[in-house]
Formats: sequence, structure tokens, C-alpha cells
Amino acid sequence: MSPPPAKRKQFSCQCYLFFFISFSEVSQFRIADVIAKKRDGLALSPEEIRHVVKAAMAGQVQDCQLGALLMAIRLKGMNPEETMTLTKEMVASGCVLEWPEEWGGLLVDKHSTGGVGDKVSLPLAPALAACGCKVPMISGRGLGHTGGTLDKLESIPGFSSQQSPEQMLKILNSVGCCIVGQSKNLVPADKIFYEMRDVTATVDSLPLITASIMSKKVSENLSALILDVKFGAAAQSPTIEEAKNLAHSLVNVGVSLGIPTIALITNMDTPIGRCVGNSLEVIEALQCLEGQGPEDLRELVLQTGGYLLWLCGLADSETHGAAKISNVLQDGSALQCFRKMVEAQGVKPEIARTLSSNSKLGEASHSEELTVSKTGTVELIRARPIAEVLNALGAGRKNATDVINHSVGAELLVRVGQHVEKGKTYTM
Repeated sequence: MSPPPAKRKQFSCQCYLFFFISFSEVSQFRIADVIAKKRDGLALSPEEIRHVVKAAMAGQVQDCQLGALLMAIRLKGMNPEETMTLTKEMVASGCVLEWPEEWGGLLVDKHSTGGVGDKVSLPLAPALAACGCKVPMISGRGLGHTGGTLDKLESIPGFSSQQSPEQMLKILNSVGCCIVGQSKNLVPADKIFYEMRDVTATVDSLPLITASIMSKKVSENLSALILDVKFGAAAQSPTIEEAKNLAHSLVNVGVSLGIPTIALITNMDTPIGRCVGNSLEVIEALQCLEGQGPEDLRELVLQTGGYLLWLCGLADSETHGAAKISNVLQDGSALQCFRKMVEAQGVKPEIARTLSSNSKLGEASHSEELTVSKTGTVELIRARPIAEVLNALGAGRKNATDVINHSVGAELLVRVGQHVEKGKTYTM
């Protein structure tokens, strides 16, 4: 079955700002009444949701009121119509990117709900670009125990994630992919809501997660989107049932808003690949771009890339798409796209053009090999404790202003199912 054709548009950046709102518009509803309605488990009208977003943008909602509303949503939920409206209003709070007509159908992106050792985006974006896609990937920083794509890339000296829409257009035109942070004019309402969610224990609300993720993806004006929804001990969704509910919510919003969208549900009990930590994960991503590296990482890159190539019409099936991704990893063209991308985003040419799995990035001043404490068979490598230890050592942040130590990381020298003996050390 062929995916629906994407709309063809000219590039521009349309900003919808709500700082100048008439008093009568803001005063149409009382925030306290909206809070009470959701507290009592009732559905909010589109007009009420629109009012809350506009009032928040105008600075006319107290922090305690927004926090109370978010907690009411966390406890009482939102139906699909409410979630859809919230997503649309967040999109309308800022810029909507529009691209050259000839790119119609080729704009794709991927989003993961977070994981340990999840460096899939790093080889995936350039591999898709090498296959003919345009990938305006908007990524985030580490949150809690999960790593952030931007933090990993910033272990490459000079890399800049801050790129304007005009700079994104230039990079996409010359390279085919970019990995950037959320600009101040892109879904600014989400930034307000997210910062409040982070301090009010409402980060895990399904409708709020959905609106936050999908508003940013809709603002990219994509032709196709794939979502990697994690479940397990180190994921936002501890159970597969919760992950399925989130996946259904995300896909429903994407498809309803005209973006061909699918979701993969993947396990996050064990780290992806062998390396955890910013610079180490970049090295492992480079191994994948050289056609090597851990099999689980390669499998995720092939699967997500294969589906995206099928969704945007560049492959006849997911299997055909995965084969095309495999080819560009093997022949070096994906690696060349990665090198060009980081050079276009600020890395010096002499560094960018020689990047490989042998590059020295953020080399640690101290390293230690751990010996096996007990003879037996490795049954599980728990992802979350590894991430929490590394974050405590400086690989992550406790506060948004914390500076990351990119050299902190761990390499897993054993695999699940391997027999090990007490007192020994192992190498891969």
C-alpha cells in the first residue's frame, strides 16, 4: 500500500505570537473555572484549551494555576479530542516550517521516548539523507536518567545545535539532514508547559507527553514520522500496556493531522549497544556508520529507517527500505553525510572530515575495569542503575544549568547469555 502524497509548499517560517491579546479575549474564561472542570473529570472545550494556551503565552496565568491544571490533567486525563486540540494550539503558538516544493514527500523524522545508550538518531539521520530523504531532526537534551541526542553530539568539539530555520534550510539543501535543538520560536507554549511539568511531577501524563512530542513534529511539516516508544525498567512507560497506550495516542494525533505515522514498541531494560555516555556513544554511532558496531543498534537503525523510506515512497516495503539503509551504511555514504552535517553545524573541517570510530572524543583522564564478582551466566544488564551512576559522575544533569562531562561513560564488556568467571575481566 502506497503512503499518501505529502503537500508541496514553499519554504517560510510563519510565526503566530500571542503577546498582544485583547483583554476581552483573555477574560473570556476564568482559569480557576477551567481547573475546576478538569478536576471534576470533565472534558475541556476547544475554546477553553485555546484560552489556557494563549493566556500562558501572554503571561496571564499564575504558576500555581498552571501547575494545578497540569496535575488535574495528570490525574483525570484528556480524551483524544482534547489531546488533539492541545497539540494544535501548541503548534499555533510559534513557527510552522514550510519547505521547497520539490521536497514534497521526502521530509521525515524519528522520535524516541528516551532510553539508555539510545544513539539511534546519530546514524539514522545521515543514513536517511544518503537515501534521498530530508531530515530536519529536532532533538532534546538528557532528562533524568535518559541521555540526550544533543548532549552526545556536543562531545564533538565545535558542534552547534542552535540553528535558525534559514540555517536549517541551507544545511538540508546541501547535506540532507540536520540535528538541532528547539528554537525559541518553535512551539514556545510547549516550553512553558514542559518546564512546569518538570517541577510538578506531571512529566508522565499521557496527553501532555503526546501534545509535547507531536506539536514539535507537526511544526516540522513532515511527510512521514516514526516513533520509538520504549517500555521497561529504564523507560517512561514501565509496562508494555502503557507503552501501547502512548503509541496509540501519538499515532492517532499524527495521522489525524495528516502525517503518515507509525510506532515501534521496544524494550528498555537493557542498554542499546555496548556504550553508555556521551562521547562513547558517538564513537559507537560512528562504528554503525562504518557498517559495524553492535547488532541491536544496527537492527534498530535498519528497522526505523526501512519504515520511513517505505512511508515516504522511497522503498516498496519496510524490508526494501531496510536493505537500502544497510547499503548506505556499508558503502560509506551515510558516514560522509554525518561528517558533512557536523561540519555544517560548526565542527572544524579538519575534525569533521576525519571523524571515525578511531577518533579521540572526550577521552577520560581515568578508567577502570571491573572484575566479575561471581561465576555464572549474565541474565540481564540493568540499564537504569548504569545511567544513574554515570549521571552522578557528571554524564547527566540534576539542574538545567549543569555542565555535562562528555568523557564520563561506561563500556559493557559482557553480553546477556555470556558465561563469566569470578575474578576475571573481559573484552568485546
